[in-house]
Amino acid sequence: MSGARRVRSPVAVWALTRAALLLCVFRVFTLPGPDVTTDVSVIYRNWYEAFKHGTYPPADVTWQYPPGAALAILLPAVLPFLGYATAFFALVFLCDALVFRLLLRAAAREGRSLRAVWVWVAGVPLLGPTAYARYDLMVTAVAVAGLLAGARRPRVLGALAGFGALLKVWPVLLLVGTERGTATRRSWTTAAVTGAAVTLACCAAMPGALDFVTHQRDRGTEVESLGALVFQVARHFGWQGEVRLHYGSLEFMGPYVPLVSAAAMALSLLAFGWLLVWRLRARVFTSGTPGDAAFAAVLLFTTTSRVISPQYMLWLVGLGAACLVARTSLMALPVRLVLVATGVTLLEFPIGFGEVVAGDVSGVLLLLVRNGLLVAASVIACRRLWRQAVPGRRTRTRVEQPAEPYADLSDGRVSPAAAGDSHATAP
Repeated sequence: MSGARRVRSPVAVWALTRAALLLCVFRVFTLPGPDVTTDVSVIYRNWYEAFKHGTYPPADVTWQYPPGAALAILLPAVLPFLGYATAFFALVFLCDALVFRLLLRAAAREGRSLRAVWVWVAGVPLLGPTAYARYDLMVTAVAVAGLLAGARRPRVLGALAGFGALLKVWPVLLLVGTERGTATRRSWTTAAVTGAAVTLACCAAMPGALDFVTHQRDRGTEVESLGALVFQVARHFGWQGEVRLHYGSLEFMGPYVPLVSAAAMALSLLAFGWLLVWRLRARVFTSGTPGDAAFAAVLLFTTTSRVISPQYMLWLVGLGAACLVARTSLMALPVRLVLVATGVTLLEFPIGFGEVVAGDVSGVLLLLVRNGLLVAASVIACRRLWRQAVPGRRTRTRVEQPAEPYADLSDGRVSPAAAGDSHATAP
């Protein structure tokens, strides 16, 4: 089958689903539940006006993002002939198209699987209009571009990871799976230099660039998070608490909430500890390791977060698609679980958000399913990543040569040594 014929189906589905998303954010069609576009038309627009006046949002606790996020909020200024919200949606659409093009290019060679392309094609619309009504898709585009470019150019990976981290922190985790040696030195050094340069530029440009640190520290347990399930169930048994708008999101307030929030932070610290141990003990690196490690790391921190906002699923969809470009990736099952969880997230927000906030049985069940899928995906992803990269006692002596440094992710080829190692240690 020719390359053009192979891509007709994903191109057609991408075009149809994205047209549907645009119709939703432009309110030609509306879904039940709250209007997801108000974040752009009201909150982002107010931040935009503050930036135009030369300052980060003053005394605004809802501004909880690294200083580079100002660039995403200001980006609609490049389309001055459109209103702010219209320009924003158009730019998110272009970022979506960019990711689609990058994944198609990576899978374009004859005989390559289109599984990575289909993950992106299906995953974004599964989240519904929220995908286009937040700037997270822009950040995801930067992360996907970094992973795909990093196959041959670790400095590009480092630059995009460093820049992405100044947009929304999590892209720094793209670096966790870089192979030891030259690739790590180049990518990590470039990321540090890029991050420092962007931070200094933002601080010099406007006051208040680092206020987000305090605002993030004071957040509590959001109603959709894993820890929130404790209170979603407990209030059916007499727990005396409430849901209240706090630091820009609906959070539980009342007895034991600080304890559960602290427990969530402890889980995140444990996740960091596991990643550190994995990094120190990993010896087998294949073409799929950078993407697999990045996906597993972001999945861990998303699942254990005090806040699991619906748009966080875009991070996982994008990284899942990027890691599946490599034939040696072991993340096919966790990625499928994430896709199902993304679809459930649409049912939970915006469609069933009233039931979630009220703690109705249907809302609680949706959260149990969505968060349960994330937990299952996290456990499976970490187990597979460990068994592939950390040789056991019986296989350690067989791993004498490392995989070819940063085998080409663009065509899925991997050195014979890498292929042999991955089979030797796979579950």
